[in-house]
Amino acid sequence: MAPKQVVSTDKGLKSNLFSQATIHNGTIFVSGNIGIVPSTMKVVEGSVADRTKQALENIRVVLEEAGSSLEKLLKMNIYLTNMEDYAAMNNAYLEVVPDPKPARTCVCVKELPFKTDVEIEVVAALGETTGSKL
Repeated sequence: MAPKQVVSTDKGLKSNLFSQATIHNGTIFVSGNIGIVPSTMKVVEGSVADRTKQALENIRVVLEEAGSSLEKLLKMNIYLTNMEDYAAMNNAYLEVVPDPKPARTCVCVKELPFKTDVEIEVVAALGETTGSKL
């Protein structure tokens, strides 16, 4: 079995509770990210769309540190504290996430860290991906 590799960058959210991402067998598992600016550790003001974009930016820098990108996303899990934010979150998602879109789940949860309203975690490929359909 191949060893697990930990990914860490000063440009992403850091915690002593979890790795920013881990790599195993060519797959990158990125921890949940929220709309916090890593340099200030403050939640982005504004709308859920603004915090969605920041969460995706935090994910992007971790993916790039690992040698991957948003283009190589395979699976995304999105957690919202209010499903009334679904459309606004989707608009931000569509602006940032390139085609072909990854498999995706979105669920409503009671509460998220830092009292934010959106958290996103992803799985991505390390190597080449094709956008072909079966």
